[in-house]
Formats: sequence, C-alpha cells, structure tokens
Amino acid sequence: MRKLFVAALLLGCAFSQNAFAGDAAIPEQKLNEELRARLPEATLKSGKMVAANSGSFPPYQLVEGTNMTGATADISTALGQLLGIEIQHASVGGLPAMLSGISAGRFDYGSGPIGDFPSRQEANDFIDWVREYVVFAVKAGNPEGITSLDTACGKRVAVMAGGSAEKVIVDQAAKCVAAGEPTIEIQSYADQPTSILAVRSNRADAFFSSQAPLVYYVQQANGQLELSAVGQQNGFDDLFQGAVAPKDSPLSPILRDGIQILIENGTYDIIMDKWGLKDNKIEAAGINIAGKGK
Repeated sequence: MRKLFVAALLLGCAFSQNAFAGDAAIPEQKLNEELRARLPEATLKSGKMVAANSGSFPPYQLVEGTNMTGATADISTALGQLLGIEIQHASVGGLPAMLSGISAGRFDYGSGPIGDFPSRQEANDFIDWVREYVVFAVKAGNPEGITSLDTACGKRVAVMAGGSAEKVIVDQAAKCVAAGEPTIEIQSYADQPTSILAVRSNRADAFFSSQAPLVYYVQQANGQLELSAVGQQNGFDDLFQGAVAPKDSPLSPILRDGIQILIENGTYDIIMDKWGLKDNKIEAAGINIAGKGK
C-alpha cells in the first residue's frame, strides 16, 4: 500500500493543470465593503481564513505541497478579493478529518466541492456552487463489463474513504449479496490519485467517483481508461456540491453571497469554463440545496 501511495503522489504531481486550463484571464474582484463588514471580528482582525481540503480533486483541487491550483483555488482567490482577506489552504487526510477539523474550529470552512446530502446537513452547512454526477472510471474497453451499479457485483471497486460514493457502493454490495450475487470488493482510499492508480495498476476494476475529476483522469491516461455508466443516476438523486461550514455558521451566507456575486459578474463562468466544468455550473449559489429546493 505504501508503494501505491508513493506512486500516486508521483502521478498527482505529474498532472498538469493545462489539461483543462484555458487562457482566459480571471478578472480581479473589487472589494465589496458590505460583504466584508459581515465577517466575524476575529477574521477581520487576522485578515485571513483557513479553508481545508482533502488533497487533489482535479480539476477543482490540484495540490502539490502547500500549493493548490484548480477551479476551487480560483474561486477562493476571487472570494478573498471580494472580502479583502487572504484565504489560505490546508490539506488534511480525507473527508472525515476535514469535517472533524471544521467542527473543532481548526479550519474556518472546507473549500470543496463536497457532496451535499440531507444526512450531512444535520451537522454542517453546504454552500453549493456546482452540480455533479457519479460514474465509473474503468480500463479501456471496459473488460469487466461494469456499466451500472448492478453490474459491479463481484468486482473490485475503488472509492474515496468517507465519501458519498463509498456509502452507495457499500449499500450496493449488500444488494448483490441479497440477490445471490458475489459481493463487491470495496477499496477505500484517502485521495483521488491513489484511487485512480489502483485501476491503472490492476488492483481495482473501477473507480466510482464524481464525473468531473474522472474526466480529468481519463484525459491524462493516454487511452488506458474510459468512463462508464454515464447518464445514469447510479444511486444518487440530483447531486449538488460546495464548500462546507459548521451548522448555522455566520460564514455560510457570506460565502453564498460572495459566490453569487461571482456568478452574476461572469467570473464564475470564466473559472468553470477554464477548467472544463461548463456542464457542472448552477444558476444560483445556495445553502443546503440538496433535498430542500432552496
């Protein structure tokens, strides 16, 4: 496993942001005094917020050491300009560690995007700014014939530990057994590069995850990978993702309104198009959209 992790780090470092990034300049944002005035006093005094991430999640987050690029980084930079503060990024080991760190106050919020689900809303606010789809990345030609959740029975499937896709695969494994089919061998990894490398190195038959980053990895795989089960629900209702803050945090509406400003002034479109995310746009930012229609 250690060798796989080291190889994944090398693979992650090899990814170039130019796989999606265009040449469009992102406009610098003018300080919004009304929005800034709503920040907590401690934030105004420090002049910064710390946003947690759980490692590379291309094309949203490409993490190398303490440096992060990608759509999330560009959104964060624009938000920081609107608020007149610096948004710093801190990487943690997986989604559970991120959520616990936010809850404990070690981070101001999680930059995401992270899946918004009603069950998660009990302890968190999700500031939604993208919609997503969950599919499989498989070897070219799909030799194992994984075309849906039902066809994953008896296969080795990699997922992100603690994520929503992991829960769906766990539930599907139980359904396989109940139907008299072999169970799914679930391989849970802390980050995206390790998960996709498991497929490329024949340790897993598929990686079940968000479509946007999987498109990125497929494009980087020199024809070795392809997507499968595209255009299906795959165990999910409409899926929204965003930043995450503590429940009822005063920061939540500030982030929502800041992102809405970026949507209305066209910066959001420029960033999403730059990173190949035009199909993941939403018309309006919201808090806890999932299951509530807000």
